[in-house]
Order: sequence, then structure tokens, then C-alpha cells
Amino acid sequence: MRETVVLYAGLGAGHLAPMVELAMLFQRHGLTATVVIAESPAKSAAAVASPSINIHVLPLPTPEPPSSNDPVVQMFDLLRRTNAPLRDYLRSVLPSVRALVVDIFCVDALDVATELGVPAYLLYTCSASCLAVNLNLPHVQARIDATGDVGGPVLSFPGNRPIKLTDLPDGTFDPNHEPFKEFLHLSARTLEFSGVLVNTFEWLEARALRTLKDGSCIPAAMPPVYPVGPMVAGCGGGDREHECLAWLDGQPEKSVVFLCFGSRGCFPKKQLEEIAMGLERSGKRFLWVVSSSSEDQLQDLLPEGFLEKTDGRGFVVKSWAPQPEVLQHRATGAFLTHCGWNSALEGIVAGLPLICWPLYAEQRLNKVFIVEELMAGVEMAGYDGELVPAAEVESKVRLVMESPGGQALRERAMEAKERAARAAQQGGASDVAFAEFLAHLESVVRGH
Repeated sequence: MRETVVLYAGLGAGHLAPMVELAMLFQRHGLTATVVIAESPAKSAAAVASPSINIHVLPLPTPEPPSSNDPVVQMFDLLRRTNAPLRDYLRSVLPSVRALVVDIFCVDALDVATELGVPAYLLYTCSASCLAVNLNLPHVQARIDATGDVGGPVLSFPGNRPIKLTDLPDGTFDPNHEPFKEFLHLSARTLEFSGVLVNTFEWLEARALRTLKDGSCIPAAMPPVYPVGPMVAGCGGGDREHECLAWLDGQPEKSVVFLCFGSRGCFPKKQLEEIAMGLERSGKRFLWVVSSSSEDQLQDLLPEGFLEKTDGRGFVVKSWAPQPEVLQHRATGAFLTHCGWNSALEGIVAGLPLICWPLYAEQRLNKVFIVEELMAGVEMAGYDGELVPAAEVESKVRLVMESPGGQALRERAMEAKERAARAAQQGGASDVAFAEFLAHLESVVRGH
């Protein structure tokens, strides 16, 4: 049986997509890859997968009474219980398994790999800057436990600019916040892997990667870190027939602001109305993916007459659009995003300035990086309050699309695009990093 690499993806499209891209990278280097998931392909948006990638769906474990009411904790519990069917699957394909690569949410699958004698690597699907922060959280927490003091409203983390406490994920350093305890666990287990693959590239996060690699990030020994990105979905995997692409074909170059907040980015009706009024008043062309927990039709979610008033210069779709194709389209000129790392990277690869409206998880950290370190985006003020007003939406759209400041952001974004392409090409920094990873894997396999 031909040797294969098994890649174990976390739940949801945001964790599956980069794992599929990594599987294709393995294939381009002559290795067979199988992506293992713990939910149905339809639910996890496996449509992003290349037809050439093997997808294996693990049977879900027998349901158990939840240990917590928190959905994040329930997710981790489910993934830990899925270790049993993962072990069964790996046993069924041994000895052909060359390595197991797991998603950050699946770190406890390391126990299965250790039991079976399979080398295990981690795919970190967020930024290297975020990895540097997360690895330091247990040490900061220990200091807080000892002193009772967080250290102020602004914290210093190796490899990062100073970060406001309010820009850390909700519940950070809260001893009663169950998801934070889970993330402390993830951070500790990261150090047990044979190596860490990160979806980034050297030029983009030089400061954080240098800190991770030179041993100054944490007191403990750090496994090798390999920046092998950007691993983003390419054009052609989406719906080229989607009507929004035909509409973009008729718009001037770099004239359209694309608004999309990810698969979980839902807003209440009042916020949708403020966004709509801001777009209308800006006078700029826009393509807006409206997500709402409501089942109402678009005309019921948006201000009366909005669709008619913006007809021709605006295009609104409900729930989904082929994001990679939209971002790469010649008519798209800016990206208003929730700052999920996959989306941020797609915007960077497309050379677009970013308007940052983080919603949850590590997205505020990504916002800090995009605005302050990369300097290719601006922050939507008030995103962490009850309501972002129409005036702020209008102001930021105008800033990015028509001001000298917006032009500076665009130039920086274009430089990032060029650097990303250079990193991914043969002999580029990410190509070299992946070759180093394969050489390390070979040495680990021989050691086993």
C-alpha cells in the first residue's frame, strides 16, 4: 500500500479549507493525502475540497450528556471522544501512514498518534502572531495567579506589538471561563508535537516567526515551526456561475467594496440597517453578503427602498458568495471583513486593503496585526460596542476607496500580494520551508 499522510481537520469550513489546501500541497510533492473529518462533508462545507483529495468521514461517537453548556467546550469534548474512531481508522490503514497532521482544535489526537507510533505534526490555522500570543498565555496566567495582577490594560507578548487586553479573545485570563481553560490546554499541548506548520509566510510575519524560531517566545523548548502559506482557496473551486460575478464583470476596475463576515457573522436587523445606510451614503459600489439569524427575505432585513436606491451600483446576496473569486476579480477594490485568518489571507493574496470588523475568537488579534503591523487595513470603530453607526461605515468606505490614506493602504496591500506570490513559487520561502518540513518528517520516520 502506498504511503499516505493523514490530515485530521477540525470542525467547520474555516478549519477544513486550509487542511485541504495542505493536502494538495502534499500531493504536489508526490505524497498521497487523506483528509479525515468528524462531521458530514455537507455540513463542513467539504465542497471546497479538490476532487483529487480523499475525504474520510469518521463515525461520530455515541452521544453523552454534555459536561458543559458552553458550545466551545462541547466541541472539544466531541473531538476528544472522536479519538476512538480516529484510532480505529488509523489502525485500518497502518503501516501505510507516514504521518498524522492535526488541526489545532484536535491536539488530543496526539495521544492516538503516540500510541500507534505515528509521527504527529500540528497545523496552526491562525497567524504566527496569534500562535506567539497563545503560547505565552499559560505563562502570563501563572504570573497572574502568583501576583493577582494582569499587568495593565496593555500587555506585551514576544513577537507582537503591545496588545490591549480588550483585543484578546473574550474570557482570556478569566478563571471561570471554560473555553479559556481549553485554550490553555491547546497551548500546552502544542509543544508536544514534532513540528508546527503555520498558514503564513516569512515576509508577512517576520517578527513573530523569528521569535518562535529563535527560542525567545517561551521558556520551554519549541518544536520546529514551518511557515508554509499562504494556503488559501484558489479561484475555480467556487460557483463561477454565481450571479454576483456576472454583476462584477460590468463594474469598473477596483471600484467595488466587498463585504463578507464569514459563515458565523450574523447581525441583527438594526445593525444591518446601519450598514445599509452607510453604504448608500458613501456613494461607492458594493457587493454585500448579508448574513442574519433571521429567515426573513433581504427586503425585510434592509431599510425600505434600499435595494431600489442602490440598484446598479450595489449587489446584495443572502448568506453566501464565492469569496475567492470575488476577491480576485478585477472590479473588487477593498474588503470589509471579520478578520478570520482564512479571509484575511485571501484578501492579502488578492492585494486588497482591508476594513476590519472583528466579531469573535482571535479576530481582534488579527485586526491588530493587519492595522498596526502589516499596515494594510483600517479598523471599523465601535465594532465592540452595541452598534456601528452608518456614519462610521460611510467614513471607512470613503477613506479606503477615495482618500490618500486609502491609496497608501492599497500600495501596502499590493506589496503583500507580490510577496505572497514570491513565497509560494518554487524556491520561495514557503516552498523551502515545506521542503525543510518534509526532510524533518523523513528524519522522524527513520527515528521511529
